[in-house]
Amino acid sequence: MKSKKIKYSEVTLIIFVWLVLLFTPILFREDIYSPLKRSVLVQLEILIPLILLFFVNRFILVPKLLFRGNQFSFIAAVFGLILFFTIGSYLYDLKIKNAHQAEPANVSEQVLTPPYAYPGGVDQFGNLRPAQTRQPKSIPPFANFLIFAILIVGFDTGLMSSLRWIESENEKVRLEKDNVATQLVLLRSQVSPHFLMNTLNNIHSLVDVNSKEAKGAIIKLSKMMRYLLYETETERTTLKREIEFLESYIDLMKLRYNEKVSINLDLPHSIPDKLLPPFIFTSLVENAFKHGISYRGESFIDITMHISENELNLKIENSKTDNGAGSEFSGIGIENTRKRLELLYGNNYKFDILDNKESFKVNLSIPL
Repeated sequence: MKSKKIKYSEVTLIIFVWLVLLFTPILFREDIYSPLKRSVLVQLEILIPLILLFFVNRFILVPKLLFRGNQFSFIAAVFGLILFFTIGSYLYDLKIKNAHQAEPANVSEQVLTPPYAYPGGVDQFGNLRPAQTRQPKSIPPFANFLIFAILIVGFDTGLMSSLRWIESENEKVRLEKDNVATQLVLLRSQVSPHFLMNTLNNIHSLVDVNSKEAKGAIIKLSKMMRYLLYETETERTTLKREIEFLESYIDLMKLRYNEKVSINLDLPHSIPDKLLPPFIFTSLVENAFKHGISYRGESFIDITMHISENELNLKIENSKTDNGAGSEFSGIGIENTRKRLELLYGNNYKFDILDNKESFKVNLSIPL
C-alpha cells in the first residue's frame, strides 16, 4: 500500500513539473502579440528532446547503470547524451535561422506584419519605436536547452534515488518487524523444553512429599503453558500477564534449589494497565538462574521491579559461580537481547550491564 502511494506521488510530481515547463514560458512570455499556438509549438520544440532525454535516463541509465553500482558509466553516459542532444539542438536552431535569412522579402507581407514583428515594437499610441530600444540579446537556444537538460536529469535522478531510499527503509523496517516476530518465536521455544522437563521432574518428586504444593505447581505450570501457547500470539501483551508469567516461572524454579540459594523477588503491588512486548524479561531472568546458582555453595538472585507512570525499571543481580557466570550472556546473549530492545524501542530505552568479580548486574529501563 505504501509502495503504491509512493508511485502515485512520483507520477503526480513528474506530471506537475512537465506542465510547469510547458506552460510557464507561454504564460509569461514577453512577446504578448505572438499567437498562442505558435508559442506552444516553439515550447514543444524545446521539450520533445528533453522528454526523450528524460525517458532514456529514467528507464535505461538510472536502473541499468546507477542502481547497479556503475556510477562512472552512468555519469559518462549522461554527459554524453546531454552533449548529443545539445549539439542536435544547436544544429536545428542554426538550420532554422539560415532558412529564415534565405527567405526573400515580401512587401505585401511586410504591410500585413503585426506590430510584434518590428525590431523596436510599438508604443501605446501605435507608433514604431526605434530599433535601439530593443531588449538585450537572449540566451542562445542551445544554451537554454543545455541548462534545462542538466536540471531535468538531475531532478529525475535525485527523485528516483530518494524514492528508492524510502522503499529501502520501508523494507528494512518490515524485515526488522519480521525479525522481532522470529525472535519471539525462538524465545517461546527456548522457554518450553528444558524448563518443562525440569519442572515436571520437580513436581513428580513433590507428589509423595507434599501433594498440596505439587498441585499448586501444576496449576502454575498450566498457566505458563497457556500463556506460552495462546496469549503471546500478538505483538503486545498486558504488563499484568507478563509479571504473572515471571512470578510463576520463578516459583517453579525455586522447587529445584535448597536453602543455600537465596531468591528474592520484589514486584510492585499495583500494576498499571499497560501493554508491552511479551517475553521482554524472560532471557534476563533465565540468564540469572543459569549462571547465578551454585550447587556447592551459597548463591543468590535478587530481582526488583519498579513501575512509574511511563517507565518500567527492572534490576537483576545474581552471584557469579564457577560455571561461567555471565560469560555467555556478556557475549551472544547480551547482544541478542540488545538487538531485540533496539528493534522494539529504538533509542528509547536503557540497558546497562555491570560485571563485577562477585556479581553480575543488569539494569533495564523501558517506556510504557
